[in-house]
Amino acid sequence: MIHSIFKEKTSSRWLIFSIDFIIQSIAFVLSYLIIQKFHIQQLFTGSFLFYFLSFIVLRTLVFLFIKIHTGIIRYSNTEDIIRIFKAVSISSLLFWLVSNTLFIPIFNFNLESLEAVIIVDFFISASLLIFLRITVKSLFSYVKSLDSAIYKAANENILIYGSDKNALLIKKAFELSQEKNYKVIGFVDDDPDRINKNLEQIQVYSSETISFLKKKHVIDKVVIMSNELNIASKNSVIKQCMDLGISVLSVPHSTQWINGTLSLNQIKNLNIEDLLQRAPIILKRDNIFRELSGKRILVTGAAGSIGSELVRQLINYNPELLILCDQAETPLHELQLELEEKYPNAPTKVYMANIQNYKRIKALFSVYQPQVVFHAAAYKHVSMMEDHPFEAILTNVLGTKNLADMSLEFKAEKFIMISTDKAVNPTNIMGASKRLAEMYIQSLNFHQAREMSIQEVSNNKEVPTRFITTRFGNVLGSNGSVVPRFKEQISNGGPVTITHPQITRYFMTIPEAVQLVLEACAMGKGGEIFIFDMGEPVKIVDMAKNMIRLAGLIPDKDINIVFTGLRPGEKLYEELLNKGENIIPTHHSKIKISKVINFHFFYVERMISELIEMMDFDDHIGLARKLNEIIPEFKSNNAVYCKSDEIVVN
Repeated sequence: MIHSIFKEKTSSRWLIFSIDFIIQSIAFVLSYLIIQKFHIQQLFTGSFLFYFLSFIVLRTLVFLFIKIHTGIIRYSNTEDIIRIFKAVSISSLLFWLVSNTLFIPIFNFNLESLEAVIIVDFFISASLLIFLRITVKSLFSYVKSLDSAIYKAANENILIYGSDKNALLIKKAFELSQEKNYKVIGFVDDDPDRINKNLEQIQVYSSETISFLKKKHVIDKVVIMSNELNIASKNSVIKQCMDLGISVLSVPHSTQWINGTLSLNQIKNLNIEDLLQRAPIILKRDNIFRELSGKRILVTGAAGSIGSELVRQLINYNPELLILCDQAETPLHELQLELEEKYPNAPTKVYMANIQNYKRIKALFSVYQPQVVFHAAAYKHVSMMEDHPFEAILTNVLGTKNLADMSLEFKAEKFIMISTDKAVNPTNIMGASKRLAEMYIQSLNFHQAREMSIQEVSNNKEVPTRFITTRFGNVLGSNGSVVPRFKEQISNGGPVTITHPQITRYFMTIPEAVQLVLEACAMGKGGEIFIFDMGEPVKIVDMAKNMIRLAGLIPDKDINIVFTGLRPGEKLYEELLNKGENIIPTHHSKIKISKVINFHFFYVERMISELIEMMDFDDHIGLARKLNEIIPEFKSNNAVYCKSDEIVVN
C-alpha cells in the first residue's frame, strides 16, 4: 500500500516539473539575497522583478528542452545528474548573454552584481535539484525495503560479475523485482583497479573471494554477462560457483535488452552451451560475401538444427534467393513463420520435398537453378538407422546422389555436404551411409575433372561444379541430442541416463559449426574433406554432472545418474580421421583438409546401385555385409549384424 501510493506520487513528470520550478525560483531569490546581504527590500524593485521573471522563463524553457523532469526520479543516476548540470549551466550562460546583449544596452535594465548572482544561483540550484533526486531515491528504497519485509519472500543474495555500467543496470533489474526480494551483496571483478572500490555503496570483490563471500553471506546466485568475459575468466568463475553449489545465471547481451532496460525474464540459468563455449571464430567475411552474395542458394534439411542456422546466417550475405528444402512439414512451417517475422524482406522460397524423390529434386533445380548447394539433409540418429538401415541408404546416400547429380547437370558452382565424425571408421549403419556419401561426392568431383577435354584444361577452365565435404562432431542443442534430453530428465527429477561411464564426444555450438561451414565453402576448390577443430573430447558423464550442478542440484544426491549400456552401433569415442588419412592445414586455424583415399567414380556408382537393388529383399544383414565390402573400415558393433558369419571381418 505505502509503496503503491508513493509510486503514484513520484511518477508524475509534472509534479517533478513543478517542484523543479519552485526550487529554481527559490534558488535565484536566495542567491540575490546572499549577494545583497539579505536586504529584503531589494526584492521589490522593478529591476529585480524584471530579471527574476526573465530568468525563470529562460531556465524553464531550457529545462523543458533538455527534459530533466521526464526521468523517473526514484531511479535517478549519474546521467540524470549530468543532465541537471547541463541544464543549469546552459540556462545560466544564456541568461548572462541575454542580459548583457539585450536587457542592459537596449532596455537599460541593470541588476547590481548580476554575474555574482548567476554564479551563486548555479551552485544553489544544481545542489537543490540533485538533493531532491537523491532524497526521493533513498526514501523510495527505504519504503521498498519495508514492502519487501512485509510482502516478499526471504532475500536471495546475489553477486554480479562485472563492475561497469551494465553491471549497475543488472543490479537495478534485481532491485526492482516484484516477485522476490533480491539483495546484491557485491560486484565481482578481476580488474585490480576496481577491486575494493564501491559502486552505489556496494563493494567490488576479486573473484578469488567468492568462496569467502559464500560462507559470510550465503550467496545463492552469481549473475554473469557471459559474452563480456574472456573464456578463461568465465570458466574459472563458473567452476568455482558449481563447486560451491552457487547457481549461475546468464544475462543476454545489452543489445538484446528491451529499450535498453534489462528484464528479469531475460535472465536465465546458465546453459551447458555457455560452459563449453570456446574463443569466438574469426571469419574472413569478405571471402564468404564474395562467394555467396547475389547467388541463388539451396539449403537441404533447412528445417533442421544445422540447416535452419545456415539459413539465418546466409541471409546476412545478401543472396539473390534462398531455397529452403525439407520434408518435415511442421518444422519447415515454423521456420517460414520465423523468417517472415524476423526477416520480412529476405528473398526466401520454401520447397517441401524428400531428397529421395529424384523427380521432385530435378523439378527444384529446373525451376530455381541454384548456384550454391548446402546439403544438410540426413538421417542422423544411430540407433534409429540400425533398425531402419535402408532408410539410411535412401536418404543419406541416394538422396545425396540425387542432389549431387542435379548440381552437376544444372552446373551449380559449389556443392557443400555436411558430414559427420561418425563417418570415420564407422561402427554403425548411419556412419557407413555418410562415409559412402562422402565417397560419391569426392569421386564425382574428380570424375568430372577427368572428363574435361585437353583443350578445356589448357584454357584453365574450372570444373563445372566443385564438390566439398565438411566433417565435424556433435553440435550442442541440436534436435535429439543429449543436451535437450538431459535437460528434460533433470527437469523431471531424474534419473539422467548415459550409455557408458567412459563415453566421450566432440562438441561445438550450432552457430560455430555453421560459421566454419561457410568458411569452408569460401575456401573450397573441390574434392576436399574439411575437418573442423572440435577442441578436446568431452566425457558425457562430466557434461551430465555439470548440467545438474548448473540447475542448482547435486549429482547422485538430488539427481541420479544411471548407466544403461552402449546401444547397437554406438562407439565409446568418435574420430575425425580414417585409417590412412592425413591432414594438411588451411589459412584458418580451426579448419584442416583430410587427404583421403579417392575411389573411382564408376565403382562407387555401381556399388550404390547394388545397395538400392537390395531393398527388394529387405535383407538387413546382407546390406551390412555389402557396406562392409564397399567400406573396408566399416566394422559394425551391432550384435544383430555381427552374430552371423555373413559379415566379413577384416
